[in-house]
Amino acid sequence: MNLNDFFTEQPHGSKAAMAKTLGISKTWLSLIIAGKKLPSPALARAISEYTKRKVSRKILRPDIFGV
Repeated sequence: MNLNDFFTEQPHGSKAAMAKTLGISKTWLSLIIAGKKLPSPALARAISEYTKRKVSRKILRPDIFGV
């Protein structure tokens, strides 16, 4: 599952809540969701943990964690 798929199942305000918890801007999170930016390896791990591993760090950073 990618981040876009994850958020289709989440209630309104979930993106803002995730961004705040992870200490990033909503804009940065939106760029990651759109595939225009890659998260750092640490942020990829944090996103994976936040989503309870529904979004794998391998999906977020296949160049580092492999698919």
